[in-house]
Amino acid sequence: MAEPALSSRRLAAIPNLDALFSARLRQGVGAALADETGPVVFAAPPAGSWTVHLHEGRVRLSRGGVPKPRATITAEPAILAAVLEGRLSGVEAFLDHGLTVRGDLALALQMDGAFDVGRRPVSHPVAKVRNVLGVRTAYLEAGPRDAPPVILLHGLGATNASMLPLLADLAHDYRVIAPDFPGFGASGAPRWRYRATDLARWLAAFQLVVDARPAMLVGNSLGGRVAIEAALTDPESVRRMVLLCPSPAFRRMRQFTPLVKLLPPDAVVPPLPMPHRAVVAGIRTMFARPDRLAPPWYDAAADEHLRVMRDYRHRRAFFACLKQIYMEEAFGDNGFWDRLPRLTTPALFVWGDRDRLVPASFERHVVAAVPQATSVCMSDCGHVPQFEHPRETIRLTREFFAG
Repeated sequence: MAEPALSSRRLAAIPNLDALFSARLRQGVGAALADETGPVVFAAPPAGSWTVHLHEGRVRLSRGGVPKPRATITAEPAILAAVLEGRLSGVEAFLDHGLTVRGDLALALQMDGAFDVGRRPVSHPVAKVRNVLGVRTAYLEAGPRDAPPVILLHGLGATNASMLPLLADLAHDYRVIAPDFPGFGASGAPRWRYRATDLARWLAAFQLVVDARPAMLVGNSLGGRVAIEAALTDPESVRRMVLLCPSPAFRRMRQFTPLVKLLPPDAVVPPLPMPHRAVVAGIRTMFARPDRLAPPWYDAAADEHLRVMRDYRHRRAFFACLKQIYMEEAFGDNGFWDRLPRLTTPALFVWGDRDRLVPASFERHVVAAVPQATSVCMSDCGHVPQFEHPRETIRLTREFFAG
């Protein structure tokens, strides 16, 4: 006889998600979703599912799921209710493994904070969109508006989602802005050459548009290279930099440069058949111990990579950027290694001793070129320290910013 009573108590504890969804949608959505179209499914077993239908600024709600949604967001009823009420950010729930995302990760992040729920902690990320150099630029922003600005710059083939651990923590004390580079994530993909100088020029314009100049920069891989370029070409725009496994110019294996130079980006932009499991396997190679990360994170990252690469313009941007990384001059008047000693911005270089993409052996060359910079090599770490060793990365970043 106790079982029905226990079941009733459980059902009574499930929040009224119908009312919460209805209340949120009556208020409309933010500007970041104004040009988005398609269904997003929210699943909260055992309470059920809801579908939010987006159509260029208009929004409606239906009970249940739909086939082939753009994104599926799954969480326990209590967690989903906390997100809808603004007591918990979707980013926090995702990082704490209380919420999973399949499909369009950028859209899911844009949904977080898209509804006006009244007062919410300033540390909760809000998706925004601005036009920068004619490029639709999507970004997340969190933290006090009057706090020192920090801009997080992701790596090649990644999106601002790869910087979420830093975004969630630093937003308690800094105004944190995490954009998608042009050609990546939810940002537009212009027909640029995608050199470091092109992205640094865009970054300078972005800082002016969002009123974040000067700023402290945190860049991973390609993002670190762009941060270095920004500091070299416009040092007044950068206060300090934390460079997580930054991608430098190749010092060796440059024999194919003449051939690669002749290869136009369009020659390699046909869609390549990549199974989801193959993409997950590729992402796992970026970590010293892949099992440190939960499987749902790999699934979300792989879904997002496959989604972005289905678009011709974004495929072209990816390969153009990859080409420029390999072709960048190492030495000479415009060479990376001969220009690096001119770096005067306070910089912290962080390397992973088991990084397969940017080997830690580059550290000795950087220390020789910029002896005034701080350099740290993390043990048992791959190419993405902010996810593999988030606490240590956050500690190093905060200490360096405090300076």
